[in-house]
Amino acid sequence: MLRQNGWACLVRRGILFRPEGALLLTLSTTHVPATDLGYLLHKNPSRPQSFELAFGQAHVFYPEASPERCTAALLLEVDPVALVRGRRGSSGEGGALEQYVNDRPYVASSFMSVALSRLFSSALAGRSQERPELAERELPLVARVSVLPCRGGEAFLRRLLEPLGYRVTATPHALDETVPEWGPSRYFTVTIEGHKRVSELLTHLYVLIPVLDDDKHYWVTEDEVDKLLRHGEGWLAAHPEREHITRRYLRHQKSLAREALEQLLGEEHTSPEERERARDEAEAALEARLSLNEQRLRAVVAELQAGGVTRVVDLGCGEGRLLKALLQERRFTDILGMDVSWRSLDIARERLDLERMPELQRKRVKLIHGSLMYRDQRLAGYEAATVIEVVEHLDPPRLAAFERVLFEFARPERVVLTTPNAEFNVRFENLPTGRFRHADHRFEWTRAQFEAWARGLASRFGYTVRFGPVGPVDEEVGAPTQMAVFTR
Repeated sequence: MLRQNGWACLVRRGILFRPEGALLLTLSTTHVPATDLGYLLHKNPSRPQSFELAFGQAHVFYPEASPERCTAALLLEVDPVALVRGRRGSSGEGGALEQYVNDRPYVASSFMSVALSRLFSSALAGRSQERPELAERELPLVARVSVLPCRGGEAFLRRLLEPLGYRVTATPHALDETVPEWGPSRYFTVTIEGHKRVSELLTHLYVLIPVLDDDKHYWVTEDEVDKLLRHGEGWLAAHPEREHITRRYLRHQKSLAREALEQLLGEEHTSPEERERARDEAEAALEARLSLNEQRLRAVVAELQAGGVTRVVDLGCGEGRLLKALLQERRFTDILGMDVSWRSLDIARERLDLERMPELQRKRVKLIHGSLMYRDQRLAGYEAATVIEVVEHLDPPRLAAFERVLFEFARPERVVLTTPNAEFNVRFENLPTGRFRHADHRFEWTRAQFEAWARGLASRFGYTVRFGPVGPVDEEVGAPTQMAVFTR
């Protein structure tokens, strides 16, 4: 009996029995001495270890460790109740039943990928301080996943794994063993065998487990493109199912999948910051004829002046254009800019020339790194908040989190918010029909959609709201930018 922190597993004749509600991944080798696997995984075969993760516990141990054969096991226990209750904004007891009753604790999913990246980060990167030469060698490896969901069935499973050089054994599980006429489920016990570097096999599992499941437990953003390209280097571009892998890994977000495939297939490889800057420049070029950015800034500053405010926070401040306009007005004595991008904040510092700014002027402005998704005490106490061309970059769940962060927790007296008017897009000659102005936009609202959303916010959080156009007003389609001013 091997026992650690309340969990138990039994090893009998090489068979591992696991508690219900846990998911098992094993990795074995017959390389001699096989116990070198411990050096490659950075986990001692003689010492079971447990790790706390945000969604449960992970345990690493070795059910067998001899010079001839060594097996490392990762046992993952996902607690769906704790996961739901721990979410920001969750009421705990009132969530949908499927949040509590689902297959996540029992199957390999993106939770397993996260566990691999946290527990075996050095092994994934191909680093081994004690056995650096062995980390570069192909070894006889066998990986077994106890329950692997596959949307697409065994044929799709094989189309993903066999081109990578693995021998695949897939044992299907019945939907219900007591009712055979229901047929097979989408769950398999899967074993893959091949001569691979340990880092190579772990990387394939890291990418392909959520692809087979066709789901992720977190919201996919631009960062996931870079993860996919990094972990897919050397194999994904040549894979016959690369389009399916890319789309599923990025949760079928078309703009991200298109971007990933363009880079994967030989487009110029640029950093995330460079890509974001290029998108911003494309949007600016589209709107340049109207001087729309300058008109937006003037309209926002005018609204703040009309409200008599002196302390302002600019959420999603980007490269600091609005901050610079606010600094030119002496009435604004306390200006805070917040953005999730360190690179944008660095550019804002350069744009504002903070290093050479006079001390009295310098005290008026501060830049902080932060996310719009989380409650932040640093945002409290400001009379006004500005949100300029930001909300359209947020997926619906992230938008809901942002709403609470700003209107429920920070609760400024005034909020000035702008977003593109989708109806006006037909007036941009260089914008193809159906395309958004910026490649990272998740949506663009019509005037009716924007007003319905804003009125709903005002009603829920105790604000009043009024609307105004920004830019030239077209009789048919309105202004290019729409603005809402919330007050309480």
